[in-house]
Order: sequence, then C-alpha cells, then structure tokens
Amino acid sequence: MAEIAAAVRARRLRAVDVVAGALARIERADPVLCAFTEVWAEESLRRAAGVDARVDAGPPGPGEWLPLAGVPIAVKGRHGLRAAGPLLAAGGVAVGATAVPGPGTPWQTWGLGAHGRTVNPWRADRTPGGSSAGAAVAVAAGLVPLATGGDGAGSVRIPAAWCGVVGLKVTNGRLPSPDRTGLAAPGILTRTAADAVAWWRAVSPPPTAAEVPPSGPRTAVWSPDLGFADPDEEPVALARAAVDRLVDAGVVRLVRPPRAPRPVRAVHPIRSAEPPLLLDPAPAWLALRAPGGPRPDLAEAHRVREANDRRLACLFAHAELLLTPTAPTAPHGHEGPGDVYSTALTWAFNVSGHPALSLPAGFGSDGCPAGLQLVAPHGREALLLAVARAAEPWPPPAPVASP
Repeated sequence: MAEIAAAVRARRLRAVDVVAGALARIERADPVLCAFTEVWAEESLRRAAGVDARVDAGPPGPGEWLPLAGVPIAVKGRHGLRAAGPLLAAGGVAVGATAVPGPGTPWQTWGLGAHGRTVNPWRADRTPGGSSAGAAVAVAAGLVPLATGGDGAGSVRIPAAWCGVVGLKVTNGRLPSPDRTGLAAPGILTRTAADAVAWWRAVSPPPTAAEVPPSGPRTAVWSPDLGFADPDEEPVALARAAVDRLVDAGVVRLVRPPRAPRPVRAVHPIRSAEPPLLLDPAPAWLALRAPGGPRPDLAEAHRVREANDRRLACLFAHAELLLTPTAPTAPHGHEGPGDVYSTALTWAFNVSGHPALSLPAGFGSDGCPAGLQLVAPHGREALLLAVARAAEPWPPPAPVASP
C-alpha cells in the first residue's frame, strides 16, 4: 500500500489506473466472494481523478503529503463512508461498501453481499466471520489493500483471524464511534502490519513519547482461555505456535501472570495450569448491549466489568502484552456456529476498552486460517503495531475462492 501511494505521489502511477485495477478485480471475483454490497465505480474513478489533480498541483507545504494517495479502500457497510473522511483526506479512494450480516443474523458471523452470502476466501463452504465479513474477504482476496471495520465484540478481529489478515480494534473512545453503549470501536483490516500503521497514522494524532514502544522484546502473558473460555485444541495450538515463533525471534518475552497458578484441571495439557485471569464477560456485555430501560442485571454487569478492569490493570502493570487465540474455534459453516460464542476470547476487551489486534497464526487441518490476539494497555496501539510489524512475514494471503 505504501508503494502504491509513493508511486502515485511520484506520478509513476496514476490513481485512476490503480482504482480501475481494483474495480476490475472486484468485478471478476465478487460474484463468488460476495464481499461488497455496493461498488461505486463511477464515483471512485472521479475521486481518483481528484487525487491525480491534487498530485499534479503539488504539495501544499512541508510534512507527509497524501500518505494514502490513490490507495483503493473499502468501507464497512452502506454508512461506512461517513467515518472515512481522514482516509479520503489522506488520498485514499473509497471503491465500495462491504458486506455485513443481514437482519436477524445470530452472533453477526455472516455477511450478505450484493450477490449472496459472503464466503471465506479459503473455503467457500465456511463463513469469513463478522460482522466485518466483507471487509476481511476483500482484503484477504486482494481486492483492496485496506478496509475499514467496526468492532463491538470481536467484529474486526474474528474475521481477520478466519480470513488470515491483520485486524486492529483501537482503544474504545479514542476515535469517534456511533455506538451509544461504548462497547464498539473503529478498526481496520489490512494484508500487512505496515498498511495498518499507515491507516493509524492517517486517522490518529501523532503518538506521545509514552506511546512509542522502545526496542527490545516486549514482555507478554500467554493465556489460552482467559480463565473462563473453552477453546478448541487446534486454534489454541496454532496461536501458541505463533507465540513461540515470536519468542524465538526475540519479539516477545513470556512472563508469568501476576497471580498464583490454579490447580491443574483434567483437560488437554495445552490448556492446563493457566491462572484464571478474567471473569467471563458475557453477562456484562449482554446487559450493557441490551436496549435501554431498567435492567436488574446491570449491577452484576458493572461488578464483572470492574473486577476485570482491576485484573487487567494488575496484568498490565506486570507485562506489556496479553496474548490469546483470537477465536475459540475454526470458521464454522454457513449453517451457523452452534452453541459456541465466536466472541469468547475477544469481547472482554470491548467491555474493558483495551486495544487489540489479530495476527495470522497459521492454518488448521481444515485449510482455514487461525489468529493470535495481542492486547495492550489503553492507548498503546503503537505497541501492537510495532509487534505486528516485527512478526512479519506470516502465512501467504488467500487466493480468490472458487465456486
């Protein structure tokens, strides 16, 4: 993505040609993938011509100029363009709106595009996750290098994991969000960590000195289940193998959680002997997300939230990162997830507001990707992105799915 912008700024490429190429890819692939609800061909070519005109006029002054010049971007849902102002100001060109779940879809793990249900680009019989379903598919299949998302319970991180791309949820409240509950935060899906960095620079203020991570391995706590979830063995094993690669590369250094270990349970050893870090956030999330009006369960929701806030504050006083699998299962089929919450390992950080990022962690026996989730203290997106960049390269991007 940075290469595209640099070439457009240098006039080696024209934004109109870059966007036309993206539109051609979408036209070829989207009848199978169903990643888009709308494609704005004429408007995006006009926007691209406007970027070329800005380039021809020259930079208005010193500093970084049009850091996303000519980069085709997709926005989540029909109303996603409202929040894309900083990206358009940076020279990005919105080419269309990505698929989100249809009305009444349980747990938001599907997408519904203009051509039908959104499919996982690795296996068309599997879901890509959601609710940023089309965004993850569009990026994974190479239709666009960057797509915006929104994350209310894992809606960026889960599809990122199941499609094999990078997905970042920012600190709740740090960027504008229309969600009145405060649980949802904006996010981004990209093919590389460098592209996520470019997005973050375009939408956020310059980092303070405290937010810039120093060099050297970052201290991290690993938890396969956060103390309450019951993830499947394979996603845990893939995430743990990704952690081990980070350790071997000197990117992170594992430390024990700041709690006494719990007794070993009679389960698979990959999940045993981990301390119970958090309380299950499900009751709190469900109560806080419910429509307005008196709710007797709100007191319990606040109790869970406050307890987990204390536990996370203790953890991040002891370590810089918390590492978990992103999703507790492999991507499910289009018939539905069954009784398992795909959000089991992600929605705690919507309740607590911490920034979190999913990295590709490898492939399961079904051929679908899995993810490793990185969680950082509030306001430390730069730390997550620095670790993600140090973790590259990771598994290759997805091919376009076949019918």
